[in-house]
Amino acid sequence: MSNKPEQPAHTGSGPHFERRYWVDVQHPRQPAAALFQHIKDNIPDYSPDLLADFEKSEGQEHQLSVDDEFSIKILGPWNGDVRVSEIGDDYFELVTLESHPEAGRIRFTLCPHATLPDTLRFEIHSWARSRDGLVAFTYDTLGVGRRVQQQTWETFCQRVAERSGGLQLGPVHVETVKQADSTTEVTQDA
Repeated sequence: MSNKPEQPAHTGSGPHFERRYWVDVQHPRQPAAALFQHIKDNIPDYSPDLLADFEKSEGQEHQLSVDDEFSIKILGPWNGDVRVSEIGDDYFELVTLESHPEAGRIRFTLCPHATLPDTLRFEIHSWARSRDGLVAFTYDTLGVGRRVQQQTWETFCQRVAERSGGLQLGPVHVETVKQADSTTEVTQDA
């Protein structure tokens, strides 16, 4: 494990964003556990290389463990590192490390759909702020980083749906909750 410190959301700048990206897949051709194991062991295969190229910098290839680290080459001037902080039966979580453009964490989950039979939901859920004022300006005000990030996670969700072999039920859903001081703004795309 590198000595690079974690960069939690409270150390960042600007508004706090909670973002969710999810896709529902009906009649998957493989069990949820097998699909999720493949996701965990092959994270770089699910992310679009041109937008966010994941490369494992700490830990064994094709196996995910707590304290593994990834260097991410992000389109534009924002590269960053993340560390695996938690792994459960149906989720894993990454935290940003010092110098990542965001300060926060992101969780990837695959579980049965709450109401639809033989349906899985894959979700990416992040809680973050920009690292500093310059990143906040280019990300939130200009919207450059936001578009790259959204396309990255939508592609990730679509690749999970394809890998499942099931029927993707509609587009990838996107929800953003922006909290600035005492106000909250919710936007949804899909």
